[in-house]
Parts: sequence; structure tokens; C-alpha cells
Amino acid sequence: MRPASAEVPVDVVEIDSSDDEDSQVPEPRSKNLSNAKFPQSKDSAPASASALTVNLTDSEFDKQKLECRSFWQAGSYEIGRSSFAPVRGELEHARVHPKFLHSNATSHKWAFGAIAELLDNAVDEISNGATFVKVDKILNVKDNSPALLFQDDGGGMDPEGIRKCMSLGYSSKKSNTTIGQYGNGFKTSTMRLGADVIVFTRSTRSGRATQSVGLLSYTFLRLTGQDDVIVPMVDFDISNNWAQPIIYGAQDDWTTNLKTILDWSPFSSREELMMQFEDIGSHGTKVIVYNLWLNDEGIYELSFDDDDEDIKLRDEANRGSGTRVHKKTVELQSHISYRLRYSLRAYASILYLRKFENFKILLRGKPVEQFDIEDELLHQQVVTYKPQCADVSKEVLVKATIGIIKGAPDLRVSGFNVYHKNRLIRPFWKVTRDGSSVGNGVVGVLEANFIEPAHDKQDFERSSLFIRLEARMKQMVLDYWKTHCHFMGYQPPGVHHDRTPAEPPLKIQKLPYRSQRVASLPANDQKDLYSSRPSIGLTPVSLSRDHMANVSAQNASENCEENSSAGKSMIELSVMDDSGALLSVEEICEENIQLFTRCEEHANKEQELKQTVCFLISTPSLI
Repeated sequence: MRPASAEVPVDVVEIDSSDDEDSQVPEPRSKNLSNAKFPQSKDSAPASASALTVNLTDSEFDKQKLECRSFWQAGSYEIGRSSFAPVRGELEHARVHPKFLHSNATSHKWAFGAIAELLDNAVDEISNGATFVKVDKILNVKDNSPALLFQDDGGGMDPEGIRKCMSLGYSSKKSNTTIGQYGNGFKTSTMRLGADVIVFTRSTRSGRATQSVGLLSYTFLRLTGQDDVIVPMVDFDISNNWAQPIIYGAQDDWTTNLKTILDWSPFSSREELMMQFEDIGSHGTKVIVYNLWLNDEGIYELSFDDDDEDIKLRDEANRGSGTRVHKKTVELQSHISYRLRYSLRAYASILYLRKFENFKILLRGKPVEQFDIEDELLHQQVVTYKPQCADVSKEVLVKATIGIIKGAPDLRVSGFNVYHKNRLIRPFWKVTRDGSSVGNGVVGVLEANFIEPAHDKQDFERSSLFIRLEARMKQMVLDYWKTHCHFMGYQPPGVHHDRTPAEPPLKIQKLPYRSQRVASLPANDQKDLYSSRPSIGLTPVSLSRDHMANVSAQNASENCEENSSAGKSMIELSVMDDSGALLSVEEICEENIQLFTRCEEHANKEQELKQTVCFLISTPSLI
């Protein structure tokens, strides 16, 4: 929709930044759209009207709108000249340019992280009586484009509360159980998902029932050339069962706010706007994010069509599709540790540690079934940890549950799910060395309330507490591995089978060249070992390490079955690594699997690069 010219001031709330949770948000102040720069006193007269004229041709308007549709490019535009002349009688203050809304939202690298922030707001309302949060796709009736709906039946917000919600740094959440704390999550999350958001909220405070509508529109701010963040809002008193406008300044200011909301929101009339309150009830909040962002290919970043009961990340869900993958890779991709990357239903199911009693997450009309990873752990063990916090007056005791994931070792899943105040921060955090079989299949769960999460709540702040926690979790895995790895067929570290003179172990001695090994066996044993196998034109001395390991491992496995039934001990196969330590059969096989997986990853990457090259060649205008 093309913006219309206007010659009226708008009653707005300027977004200022504050970390003081007890700060009082001022009443709405009358500001002119073309000069919304500095605050005025609540009792002062409205700013004088001046024309706001936007002269854009249809092609220029369409081009500017298209530039806004890809999130990672939406902030790439030139800022026009702004006037910073101080207003007489007022103190200087920092201003927030609309471009900051985009910059602030880039803290969310992952769209699901932004959705989780909005779910957190609803979960925090459980203390105010919330029983559900609904996440669904709706249509913008103006252009039939998809929009995201978030709705809960919590306590809602009064006029002051919605202004805190729309401002930066204000937070009234002081409980030790609430997830939100920075007063920034709503702005970063909504602006990460789409260019615009409209909020409907209804509440009762001190016997007064109110309902409010607020609009935070990046599209409006950009296309009207604003140099300050303007948030039009209208409030109604519904104590007498009908909507009476709450006027703070002049009636014209309230009317202009309403007109701006209708011009830039999915709703064209006041009646359509009021209809949005019908399903909210006496209290609750509805958030609609529209003008959703597109990916680099010009397609909506969120996919609503692949599954009618889910919302998926299109790029993650399509990763690796169309290419042949190994059976073990298919099994891994079907596990929740992988599906949470692209399926909102999978991610929401594991997002909160403790199961809700009287609260549901409704995703596209169907409740999300919460998934407890502890139910998937075998041979569980509880480990306690006492972090050394700076506040010595508060003794903290952390309990971690650790066990073997069902399906291990074939299912190559490991790591810790680390929560903060019931909220998942780092899923399947792998603390052991990549490429090592140690810790394979070992999964743990713990709640770390003693360290602070990052602003996007997808990681923790890199503090000394964080470093010590990571080291302690690694030690937990190593200690557990020593006593439980045999349940998965691994040989415990430092433990070797009994050896008899009649059945000496096969050893391969390292030569100066790393790619060659020499088999060290008595002559008779070598003859017996190779006489029963087909000749492949290689002498025992010249066999490569990989071939020797594979052939000998197969023979050792066969002998193991025969000897176990006859009550004999198994022939042990061991290979020296570069440090001179012996590697067992299982470790050799494990290394082969690792190499195979890496080869497969490189092959998939090569295929992706080829497709990219072909695309660039076919579209030379992009080069």
C-alpha cells in the first residue's frame, strides 16, 4: 500500500533505551510525524502541524518495498540528513533511528530463537493465569500474504504496560522464575521475523478494564523517511462494556494515531480492528507479525506448506534434500536433536525442561507434546556440581542427569541440554573432542541458573563460570564413559583382555612412513592367518593400515563368535597410533565411520557448490 500525504500531528511513544526496570514510562506525547525527534511534556501543547509529503512513483515504492523483504539486506539503506537542534527547555537525550530496529534484531541469527522469545513471554504469563499460547499462520487480508499469530490468555497489558513493551530496556519481570529480563526480547524477536507487528492487548488493573492497540512498523518508518522510532497507539476504556477512547492530549491526536494504524496495518477500518479483541476475552494479548522476511532466493523464510501442523525453516529443512545419504545419516536426521533445527514443533517440544501442568502450546491448532530427553536415557546417573559463584552467601547445587541415549552407538547423538530457568539455551552441547569416540551416545541434562544467558538466549555469556561449567561437564562425560562405555560395545580405557601364549594379539608396528604399518606376528600365526583368505597380491608386510584393520576386524569378529560359544577368549586386534598407544578394534571401526561421515559431508558440500556455480552461470546479472 502506498503511503498517503498527511498534515496532522501524531500522538506517539518514542523508543528510548533504559536499563532501569523501575523507571516510569511517560504518558504518550504529541509529536508531528515529520519532526518526531524530541519529547514534549505531557501538559504541553501539541506540536504544530506541518505537511508530511512522500512523493514516490509506483516503481520507486515497489523497489523500496522489495529491498526490505530480505532480512539480512533490510538494513542496507542510506540515512538521510536529520536535524538535531535541541528544543528549548528540554535536556538533550539520545535518539533511536529506525535502522536500529533492524540492527537490534540481528542478534537473532536463527528465526526459531526469535519465536522462542515470544513463547517465553506467554510462558511468563502462567503466573497471571495463562493456560495456553497459540502460534498459527493467518492471512493479511490486504494482500493475502502469510502472517504469524501469537496469542495467549494471560493478564494482558494496560496502557502503561504496552508502552513498556514497545520501548527498549523496560522490564517489569523481577521474579526468579520468569524467563524475560532484559526488556528487549519483543522488539528483537518480532523485527527478526517480519518487518511489521501489531499488538492487541486487554487487561484489568485496579478495577479499570482497558484495551490497547500498538503498531511497530519498520515499513512505515522507512517509507515515510522517519529519523526517530514512532509507535502509534490507541487505548480504550472498556469498564462500562463499550470501548471509550482514552484521550491524553487532543482528540485529533488520537484520531491520527488510529488512522496511521489503519493505513499501515492489515486492517482497513476501526470495525476490523475492534473485531480482533473478540477472541481475546477479558484479558490476554494477541501479536500479529506481518510482512514476513524472505530468504536469499526470494521465498518466505518460514515454510507453512510442508506440514499443516508445523512451521519449518525452509533453508534448514531443504538442506541435503535430493542427495543420497547413508542409512546412519537418515537415522540421525529423524532424531529430535536434528529435527529441532528446522521443525518448530520439535523445537517447542524440548524448549522447556519441566512439563506444564495447566498450560499448552498450540501450534497450528494442535497441542505440542513436550519431550523429556531423560525418558530416552539408559543407565542414568545423577551427578552433583557446586559452582564457585562470586556471591558466596548463596550456595548453588546443580544436579545433572547423564545416561546413554537409546539407539547408541549407531545413533551418533551426544552432548548436554543446558537450561536456564526452565528454558533451553544450548541443545546437545558437545563438550568432548570432535572425531573421538569417547562420549559417543552419552547425553546429559542440567539447569544452570547460576550463569546468565546471552541476549538471544541461544548461548551463555563467556564468563569464568561458563568456562568452569564446560570443563566440569567434560569431566562428567569422561567419568561416565569409563564405567559405562561397555554397554555400547566399547572397551573401557586402560582395560585389556587376558592374553595366552597360544593366542597372542596381533600388533601392527609403525614404520617411519606414517602410511605404512608392519604386522608383527609369529611366522606360524601369520601363515595360518593369511592361508585361509583369498590372495590379493599383497604380502603381510605391505598391507595398508585401513585394509589390515578391516580384514583383521572381520576375522576377529568371526573368531569371537566361535570362541564365545566354545568358552574361549577372543583374539584381540590392536593398532598403534602416532603416539605409540594401542587402538582396539572398536576404535579402528569408529575411526572408519568418522572418515566415512566426513567424506559424505564433503561430497554433499561439493554438490551444493556445483549447484551454486550452475546458478551463477545461468544468471550472469548476479555476478
